[in-house]
Amino acid sequence: MQDSKAARAAHVAAAIDQIRGIEAEGVTPENLIRIRDVLMGLAAQEHLFPSADFPPPPNGEKGSNRYPLQEDDGGRFALYLNALNPGNETKPHDHTTWAVVVAVDGQELNRVYRRLDDGADPEHCEVVEDHQVMVEPGRGICLMPDAIHSIHTTGTVPTRHLHMYGLALDRLDERKAYGLDGVIVPYNKNFMKPSAAAKA
Repeated sequence: MQDSKAARAAHVAAAIDQIRGIEAEGVTPENLIRIRDVLMGLAAQEHLFPSADFPPPPNGEKGSNRYPLQEDDGGRFALYLNALNPGNETKPHDHTTWAVVVAVDGQELNRVYRRLDDGADPEHCEVVEDHQVMVEPGRGICLMPDAIHSIHTTGTVPTRHLHMYGLALDRLDERKAYGLDGVIVPYNKNFMKPSAAAKA
């Protein structure tokens, strides 16, 4: 067990080293694609992230278990493994930092939204779905800081996905949820729960 934990830590550290170098060249859509490719290489090593060590909530419960894998000082370059059962979804939300999501196992439908309003009203919005991306093994999604998306776990098996952020989620106090009814509310305060601890 300790050997697998050490191997996971070593592979994660190597991937993060590459990602730091890419991000240093600028946060651009092109560089996020490069970061996605690094993370897909990490996620492809499924043996590093066994479901026994990273289980979803028990008994098919809704919600997710979010396992921190890496975080630099100051909360930079935060990597998590999210484990969810089928049938989960989130409100449309932003991150205020760049984000990349790739799959170890399972499917997660991402709906990406576009704002039609000018953003002048901090409490109201008009958003419409722009496109969809299915995150599954071999396919990820890249999100710039102002991107708005929602996630929907589909299929019949739990998902284990790697979520990478430029800054740790618990430091993103300005994140917002964008209701399709036009109401904007703080995301972390209303919807985010604490992280979980890996079994090994």
